[in-house]
Amino acid sequence: MAITYLKRGKPDEERAQDDAKTKSIVEEILLDIETRGDRAVRDLSVKFDSYNPQNFKLTNQEILDLMATLSDRELADIKFAQEQVRNFAQAQRESMLDIEIETLPGVILGHKNIPVQSVGCYVPGGKFPMVASAHMSVLTASVAGVPRIIACTPPFNGKPNPAAITAMHLGGAHEIYVMGGIQAVGAMAIGTETIEPVHMLVGPGNAFVAEAKRQLFGRVGIDLFAGPTETMVIADDTVDAELCATDLLGQAEHGYNSPAVLVTNSEKLANATIVEINRLLKIIPTADTAGKSWEDYGEVILCDTYEEMLRIADDIASEHVQVMTDRDDWFLEHMTCYGALFLGARTNVSNGDKVIGTNHTLPTKKAGRYTGGLWVGKFLKTHSYQKITTDKAAAEIGAYGSRLCLLEGFVGHAEQCNLRVRRYGGVNIPYGGSAPHKETIK
Repeated sequence: MAITYLKRGKPDEERAQDDAKTKSIVEEILLDIETRGDRAVRDLSVKFDSYNPQNFKLTNQEILDLMATLSDRELADIKFAQEQVRNFAQAQRESMLDIEIETLPGVILGHKNIPVQSVGCYVPGGKFPMVASAHMSVLTASVAGVPRIIACTPPFNGKPNPAAITAMHLGGAHEIYVMGGIQAVGAMAIGTETIEPVHMLVGPGNAFVAEAKRQLFGRVGIDLFAGPTETMVIADDTVDAELCATDLLGQAEHGYNSPAVLVTNSEKLANATIVEINRLLKIIPTADTAGKSWEDYGEVILCDTYEEMLRIADDIASEHVQVMTDRDDWFLEHMTCYGALFLGARTNVSNGDKVIGTNHTLPTKKAGRYTGGLWVGKFLKTHSYQKITTDKAAAEIGAYGSRLCLLEGFVGHAEQCNLRVRRYGGVNIPYGGSAPHKETIK
């Protein structure tokens, strides 16, 4: 049994150096936003996007004017995609139930699922207008019942992108800003003179946006670390090189640092896929970005067995995993670490990105080991509560609490319990003493 790399990407040490540079740049920019507020946001917009509008926030009339520039077909396609996302998100929401149970006579425990009260949704769009990201963040937050949803997207070719703005508006955004990158997520999280800070940030982005979210986590909640796109194809000789190469480059074109990995047990398919990728890079319009990603972050891993393929896939924990084998459901049953699975040759990652209904904001950089992707549940906080409705229950639970608090040495804690035992149970306990067991009372 052996695992062979027919092609490797950048070594981990070089990737770590890139991350360190990004971290330093983001720290400086976030401090500037915190210090100078709106002035910093405007300066950064001019510097990075060459965009200096009178107001970054769009009025309702500006939104309607942008929507009016779309064709009927474009508008219908956006609405169709949103219907698919809404249907799945609504089904997920309905699966999350509030509960209330009586665990002992007179003891009521429960939990409520409460929406996060304000969310900032980042919709990437500097290089490509990521219209679908609005469905995934804004619309899903709306299904969850978030009462304040603000959305930011960068200008595209120097102006707001009509399709992205339309998707934000139809998805349920209450405030829409034409603002990109670190300055957008920083302004939403930190707040400025004109933007009230949110409680949570969501949405994908480039390495700088992902790092900004990481640094802002704690001040605000975040959905997950959704950085540069990652894709993996798990394939055997039931499929051909054209499918594998197309699916790898289809995600590599996102940017210069988008990992694309083929895991296979067919040496013939592995070599043919490398040849096919080189052929496609001569004709794909996004070869500059896709080619750079493939050169620096592309990998081809040859395994002897399906078990080895599974082990490698779970270790890498890629954001997107396209499975095209003679045992797709076996991988569904056994894989544990990934963002989303795309099973069989009939589907593909782009379906998930744009229209099929599952959320495309997914964990990257191995975060699939401990979290899934963005979904309606990310916008809901599950809060527990308790109440006691009888004197007998108050005294009985209080007595247990008293003794368990003193077991840990907490006298003040114990007195909270003792007070209830005295008042509702009629038992005279010395201050700081241990409540007797009910059988002892008898």
